[in-house]
Parts: sequence; C-alpha cells; structure tokens
Amino acid sequence: MKPIFVRGISPQTRLLVAVVLSIILIVANPYLVPFRSALSGLLTPFQYLASLPNLVLNYSVEALATRDMLQKQNQQLLDQQLLMSERLQRFEHLRQENQRLRTLLKSPVRMNTRIKVAEVIEVANDPAHEYVVLNQGKEDGVFVGQPVIDGQGVVGQVVQVNPYTSRVLLLSDNTHATPVRITRNDVRMVANGTGELDELELKFVAKSTDVRVGDLLVTSGLGHRFPEGYPVARVVTVVKDDGQKYAQITAEPLAALDRIRYVLLIWPDEQPQSNSSPKKNEVKP
Repeated sequence: MKPIFVRGISPQTRLLVAVVLSIILIVANPYLVPFRSALSGLLTPFQYLASLPNLVLNYSVEALATRDMLQKQNQQLLDQQLLMSERLQRFEHLRQENQRLRTLLKSPVRMNTRIKVAEVIEVANDPAHEYVVLNQGKEDGVFVGQPVIDGQGVVGQVVQVNPYTSRVLLLSDNTHATPVRITRNDVRMVANGTGELDELELKFVAKSTDVRVGDLLVTSGLGHRFPEGYPVARVVTVVKDDGQKYAQITAEPLAALDRIRYVLLIWPDEQPQSNSSPKKNEVKP
C-alpha cells in the first residue's frame, strides 16, 4: 500500500536551492540588463495603452466645460499674459545689466543649454521609490543621469533609458541627493529626499550655519550632474536643538512633483548630445 502522507523535499534542501538560485541571479544580474531593456521596449505600447483612459477622460472633461468657465479662464490667461509681459521687460533690463557686470569682471558667460519637452505617461506605484516615466527615450538622445526640470524647478534625473521611454527618479526619493546653495549667502549643502513629495531634508548642517526660513535653494553645480542656478526648494523649518550636534532643516520642493505632466529634459553644455540637431518638441533658448 502507498502511504497516506507522502514526504516531500526536506526544508534544508529547499533552503539550499533558494540560496543557490539567489546567488545565480545576483551574479547574472549585469548580463540581464540588455534583456530587461528590450523587454521594457516591448512593453512600451502597453504603457501608452494604460494611459489612454486618462487621456480620454481629460478630453471628455474639457469638452464638457461650460462657456462661462472658458470665458473666465480666458480672462485669467489674458491677465497672466500682461503680468508676464511686464516681468519679461524687467528681466531684459536685468539681463543687460548682468551682461555689463560680467564684462567688467571678465567672467565667462554661460552658454545656451539645449532643452526638450517631454510628457509624463506613467507615475510609479512602487512604495519604495518615487519616479515617473517619460515618452522620450534613447532614440531621442536621452541619457542616464540627465537632469529634468519643470516650470518651477528641478524635478529629478533620468535613471533608466529605454528605446522610446525613460524613467526619472524624483528628487524627493529617499535615495536622491541634490547639491544646493542658498542664494542669500552662497552657503552650500545637500538636499536629500525623504520619500515625501513635499519635503526635502538638509542633513549634517552645523547649528552655526546661517540658514533661515524662506531661503531659496538652487543647484550649486557640484557633482556636474545639475547645471548651476536652477531653483530646487525653499526652506520651511529650521530647528536648532542644544541637545543635537546638527540643525534639523526641512525644505519644500518648488517643482509640482504631485501633478507634473510636462517636463524639460536638459542637455548640459559638456554633453555630446548638445551638438546634434534639434528634434520635435525641442527648444533652443
């Protein structure tokens, strides 16, 4: 007779098989990168298909907007246009004055930077990381480490490039660090992500450092990853506890990380891609 309870593989054997498979996957991980990239390229149509309902819903909402609402929005846009025109006139005066000062100081003038518009087609659902997927990839000249901004400030940097899409790690991710400086006094520090879209942390800042609530933080240019001078965040809290060695400082990102739809990809001056001819959606300021 066959026994009622058949004895399976022992727990020790299962553990040994699991450990061996884990070691094999760790060793083979660098060789699997091309296959993952190719698989991601094959999944690109499904990403566009997944974003299709959201696009249809947005178009439906816009089509159902009332005439009064459109008139109010049009009036608001006209008011904003007048305001922006006035600001542009003031900025032109400041640019000319800055040009004269640079000439006097014999300072090198920063070259024009190549930028390109990209659209967010997917938002991460991974609780361990905060990233978005863009509709621009290797075919468009995107490269790993490329800085990304929106209309308000720094968004993050490209961490993965596929043939037609790319993945951007947001600056609020807890693994992201951005070298910054305070515009008021040029004090340099590092803004670290906390995992919260509306909060950055400035670690290891001495209590004697001159940091105030409301200070504007911009990229310092250290590390040669982000060009110097782009807005990053604004200081919201400064706590200097006598029992702590360092001050506890938090800042709020200027970029709208919770509702970004369009971003700008930046090609720094030293990148070879800046010599290529502009493509669709590309802007040359």
